[in-house]
Amino acid sequence: MDRFDAMRLFTRIVELGNFSRAADDLKLPAATATHTIRQLEARLGVQLLHRTTRKVAPTSDGQAYYQRCLRILADVEETEAGFGHSGVAPKGRLRIDLSTLGRVFVLPRLAEFFARYPDIELEVGLGDRRVDLVGDGVDCVLRVGELPDSTMVGRRVATLPQVTCASAAYLEAHGAPATLDDLRAHLAVNWYSAASGKMLPFEFDVDGVPRSVTLPGKVSVSEGEAYVACCLGGMGLAQLPRYRVEVLLADGTLREVLPQWRPPSLPVTVLYPYQRQLSPRVRVFADWVAEVMAGVDSASPRVY
Repeated sequence: MDRFDAMRLFTRIVELGNFSRAADDLKLPAATATHTIRQLEARLGVQLLHRTTRKVAPTSDGQAYYQRCLRILADVEETEAGFGHSGVAPKGRLRIDLSTLGRVFVLPRLAEFFARYPDIELEVGLGDRRVDLVGDGVDCVLRVGELPDSTMVGRRVATLPQVTCASAAYLEAHGAPATLDDLRAHLAVNWYSAASGKMLPFEFDVDGVPRSVTLPGKVSVSEGEAYVACCLGGMGLAQLPRYRVEVLLADGTLREVLPQWRPPSLPVTVLYPYQRQLSPRVRVFADWVAEVMAGVDSASPRVY
């Protein structure tokens, strides 16, 4: 194994905290991974990793070496990709995690991505769960909504218009609110953050000024399909990205309320660890997602 491959192995061991997982990730025998790291430590003359029965963690020297390896490997990949005119293009495996948004906008167009970058392999996870990008070995994620402060690098690729709506059955039973004050007589399908456990209020744009309203409700959820289902079931008002309910609004199953004070649009962001920002694989994927999402603001697909 050459030095660059040894560096790649070492960085994956640090990120995954496990020799076996890193070896599986790079499709190497576990014995080869162990032998390679021993050789690396012997060549450098320092201990790079603390090993226990449960966890592998870098020593202080190992952490410093890890940071240098990240920069060196990124520089090598960047240099090779810079000569794309001579046949060298981004290649290798890219682990991505898409929100449910990815099922609608990204997955149907993956053939276009592979036509452009045939040497990249994708491992795709779907969901809105919180992902430890480094610990889970994920290169980048697509997320909807405001993001918490973090050490991640974010690139906004679109914004999604939202609507406040309710089922036709709910509105026939309770009436439609005409003003924000009327909301006090209504129930909501409330959304809570799976990460923080906090209940999120309804948000409205009132003549350019944001206004938050907290509504009572009998059910609270933290997953998109459940949120739509509860709204359809007549459990109260909901605020949803328009693309998710366009068909239901068109056929009258759901009805928009308070259209004069719509919720603010939701940002869509590609998020990745700062040490991945120079990776050509991550960069070309983020560029392509930005192309795919271009125009979503005004032309959402009619899907449910």
